[in-house]
Amino acid sequence: MATADNYDRLGYSPDDVTRDSRYSRHVSPTVMLRSHTSAGVPALLDTLRSELGHYDRLHVLPGLVYRRDAVDRTHVGAPHQVDLWRLKARGLLGPAELHAMMAAVVEAVLPAAQYPDVQWRATPAEHTYTAMGQQLDVLVTGPDGGREWLELAECGLVAARVLRGSGLDPRRWAGLALGLGLDRALMLRKGIQDIRLLRSEHPEVQAQLQDLRPYRPVSAMPEIRRDLSLVLGAAEDADGELLGDLARTALGADADLLASLEVLAVTPAAELPRAAVERLRLAPGQVNVLIRLVLQPLDRTLTDAEANRLRNRVYVALHRGPVLELIAG
Repeated sequence: MATADNYDRLGYSPDDVTRDSRYSRHVSPTVMLRSHTSAGVPALLDTLRSELGHYDRLHVLPGLVYRRDAVDRTHVGAPHQVDLWRLKARGLLGPAELHAMMAAVVEAVLPAAQYPDVQWRATPAEHTYTAMGQQLDVLVTGPDGGREWLELAECGLVAARVLRGSGLDPRRWAGLALGLGLDRALMLRKGIQDIRLLRSEHPEVQAQLQDLRPYRPVSAMPEIRRDLSLVLGAAEDADGELLGDLARTALGADADLLASLEVLAVTPAAELPRAAVERLRLAPGQVNVLIRLVLQPLDRTLTDAEANRLRNRVYVALHRGPVLELIAG
């Protein structure tokens, strides 16, 4: 995918943080693995320049995307996405049509006939390629039984500058843009609490992914927590998505055992007790970071020794200090 289509032609500035290699997977300065299915939109818009009459179509752009993301039960580093772009010539599209599109998406994912009590909301959100951007959230039951809002999609009116970039006159053309996470949608539809189940090789799990009936838990393996006290070069290095990606890489074939990685605290060397600085041998400017790993296989129980070995692999990959504090297996 051309970096220009993934970012520049969708309005991202040259210094936008999302372009950083911490979040995007670049092949070369001009080529990358697409970070969203919206990257296919500029080429689509280019094909509409010759349309002179009335036009009103919904374009569907599905696919796999690649980006660094949080490590938790609702995120995965290579999610399936779909972009829905309704493009119209010689007619207006506004907030009412955008609301109708959101309602239609909720109905498609959670049909009222099966989910009569579904609740959803739209909150303002900024996107470089939309105006009047919105985030679409659905109220769901979390793993602890409590209710929580979970993002399902983001949307907005197609920005005039994106249309102009493909030679389409915003006075004649209008559009609605909506991006939907298909993994997240399937989780909501089937009542799945852990996104890793969608890629499980367990035959009883895989059999249930052939239909849209509610998911029936195969097993509930206990989770094991390990807290890590790390030394990192600077506070900006304590980025949960970056650390999560490094942890997945370090675990390799065992990456699916990592249920979540959470940054609990970041403390500069100057704010630590002298004894802690000396024990960790922190240099000026470095930070002490407390991280919590949750390890939880989907098909078996980890032993403490196995958990300790996994913890040590992550620790060695993330730690940037001269003193190693490993746990014996």
